[in-house]
Amino acid sequence: MDADMEKRISEVVKDILSTVDMEKTTEFKVRTAAAERLGIDLSLPERKLFVRSVVESFLESKQTEADDAAQEGGEEEAGQQGDDQEEEDAGRSHGEKEYDDDGDLIICRLSNKRRVTLQEFRGKTLVSIREFFEKDGKQFPTSKGISLSTSQWEAFNNLVPAIEDAIKKLESGED
Repeated sequence: MDADMEKRISEVVKDILSTVDMEKTTEFKVRTAAAERLGIDLSLPERKLFVRSVVESFLESKQTEADDAAQEGGEEEAGQQGDDQEEEDAGRSHGEKEYDDDGDLIICRLSNKRRVTLQEFRGKTLVSIREFFEKDGKQFPTSKGISLSTSQWEAFNNLVPAIEDAIKKLESGED
């Protein structure tokens, strides 16, 4: 993708982001609206990844503005939000986010063949735990795995303590 194309995409995406309700929009909706305005396909992996980087950059700049405003105004509530964000960030591993060839965010690698990714599919966010194989130096997903909607993930996540308790009981030989 040439620099002119990147500039055009970036300008349109930023324009869309500045006018939408950030609480109700998704990256998919922004990408779809930008593709419509530009008359080009933005679902190609390289373009999808580029749009994602523009969205993340935009969000980071808004967070920086909010943090600066909180520091200047001395607003306790905004400062607390900044502290909460710092605590969230501290819980994550430092460094750049890692994406696969399809532009999906790699959350973690469970092994050299299994990973957890966050992706958008048909406008829905999915958490995928999947096995991969390598061919010609590239990683490809197999059919072995599961993709959970955010509501399914939330339900599963809420049951993790019960699962952990069951594992402990099973390992200790309790009934």
